Amino acid sequence: MIIGITIDEDKGLKSRVSSHFGQCGYFLIVEVNGKEISNFKVVTNSAQHGGGGCLAVDEILKHKVTHLIAGGMGANAKMKLTDAGVKVFSYSGIAIDAVKELLEKGLDGIQPCKEHGGNE
Repeated sequence: MIIGITIDEDKGLKSRVSSHFGQCGYFLIVEVNGKEISNFKVVTNSAQHGGGGCLAVDEILKHKVTHLIAGGMGANAKMKLTDAGVKVFSYSGIAIDAVKELLEKGLDGIQPCKEHGGNE
């Protein structure tokens, strides 16, 4: 399992999950074997945007993520990720806690934010 997490700061597993997918400064890429983290790295979101088309989806897919955790995202980004087979989840808090919760009891799915055509 490879988990992509949107983050705004480069503090590794101690980074706070970014509130918005396309506007995050970085992606935390976490490799998991069984229920254990085997590796992680922070990569810059070179497709960061302030609105408009979501090139960040293409950027995160380069890392072969199977799961994605973000605070929120637009409907088009969610649809594109889902179409690529990526399971998308919502979380507010610290990245390591998001990973632990996903592995131990699961996380809720994400709904598109109201700024991007959602009702949330």
